[in-house]
Amino acid sequence: MLEANIKKSHFIYWASGIVSICGIIFEVLFGALGSYILGDGVKQYTLTISLFLTGMGIGASISERVMKNLIVTFIWIEYLVALIGGFSSFTMFGMTAFAPSGTDAFFLYLVTFTIGALTGLELPILIRKANEIGVELNRSTARVLFSDYAGGLIGGLLFAFYLRPQMGMVKSAFFVACINLAVAVAVLYLFRSEINRYFIHVTGAVVIGALLIAGLFFGEEMAFSFEQKLYKDPIIHMEDSAYQKVILTKEQGDTRLYLNGSLQFSSTDEHRYHETLVHPPVSYAESREDVLILGGGDGLAARELLRYEDVENITLVDLDPAVTDLAMNNYHLLQINEDSLSDERVDVLNQDAFKFLEQSDKFYDVILVDLPDPNNESLNKLYTKEFYSLLRNHLIPGGAAMIQATSPLFATDVYWTIDETVASTGLYTENFHVDVPSFGNWGFVMASRSPIEVDDIELSLETRFLTEDVLQSMTVFGKDEDREILNNEGEPIPLEPNTLIDPHLIQKYEKAWQNY
Repeated sequence: MLEANIKKSHFIYWASGIVSICGIIFEVLFGALGSYILGDGVKQYTLTISLFLTGMGIGASISERVMKNLIVTFIWIEYLVALIGGFSSFTMFGMTAFAPSGTDAFFLYLVTFTIGALTGLELPILIRKANEIGVELNRSTARVLFSDYAGGLIGGLLFAFYLRPQMGMVKSAFFVACINLAVAVAVLYLFRSEINRYFIHVTGAVVIGALLIAGLFFGEEMAFSFEQKLYKDPIIHMEDSAYQKVILTKEQGDTRLYLNGSLQFSSTDEHRYHETLVHPPVSYAESREDVLILGGGDGLAARELLRYEDVENITLVDLDPAVTDLAMNNYHLLQINEDSLSDERVDVLNQDAFKFLEQSDKFYDVILVDLPDPNNESLNKLYTKEFYSLLRNHLIPGGAAMIQATSPLFATDVYWTIDETVASTGLYTENFHVDVPSFGNWGFVMASRSPIEVDDIELSLETRFLTEDVLQSMTVFGKDEDREILNNEGEPIPLEPNTLIDPHLIQKYEKAWQNY
């Protein structure tokens, strides 16, 4: 009898660690889901952690009322965690495709709170059971708590470095739910002599197990069909990289690249964007031997640069190897970028742009900043005074930079705040905007160490869209997109540079784009 109790006690310690691993994985999974589908990663992770911990507190409080049938209660808690957590990602993608706007956010927050409450119920019940069959109170409690906290660390590392990049969010949820179910089944078997109506509990495990296994093998394919409904054209490539979801679509010759749901280019009109990004600074700079591209992993900016024979070296810094690998190997992208990233003049580095500028001691004639919009904290730091100061320090006198700066029409104060931030570093700026049908009216900020004379820009290559007259017209802004932003009283709103200490640009961006 004593040996059996020791065995059960040891298993409870292991079970507490395992369910803690599952709990922390679900917590960060819900944060990742919110960040991808709802945007604003800091906001979503803050809400996720807050709701999950609040749920745990309420669950722990409710556990005081559970004095009998501890093992049966624990088993059914695990059943619920497995069922709700397992189908969480799958259901979230389905709601995003079919449910009314806002329903997906409510669902995610409700699930987060519910799993948190169930997780809060688990630990006190395990501690109480361990005390019933263990040695002394303090020792049993300490062991269960140790297993719980250590399991939390393991769960976070597993999700960040294995589950999300290797299995994706849908399959990861089903996989972790299977582990919860396995713990429940193991407890069910080990404590079978204490359980009444054993067959009912076994039947519950079989039904839930069948649903989870079906989800594990077929859920991702069904979620893919849900996600397909979010895009106008058929998806021809989809992957979850270590940094983002990468999706390529194609319909009737129009190839489109999406990163975390945001359109990066359409092959029908990307030339308007990339000609504006590349040719003005290259034509204006006194020399163009060494060029730096920050972002641009699709290879389209590099394609335009390689048309200049006197461009000798192109350094392309893009964080995500999944994007650059796709650009170098996918047939559809190769047709558009003309295999530019495999050119001997191009050096591709998969690094963070901020850290690259901090560590590099090289100067460049031309710098092109072709980064996604500042829609999360990681990207926001690449639109700060600190980042543009680093850019300035790598730009030679007589050189020129061009920065994509979102839409001056849809996000007017965002665009002009970016301009203000660049100018705050001591660089001179000039403003351009161009109509890109797939994007709308899109803005760029050109920068140099000396005042920029647009009249001095002479295009030396044939282009599909850009001419010197068109370039001149790009500097003219309509009244509803010009720099002077008025408040409700009709008074100009002063613009402040975006900084690491005061990263207000992301809030402006979120507010500006919420209706588009």
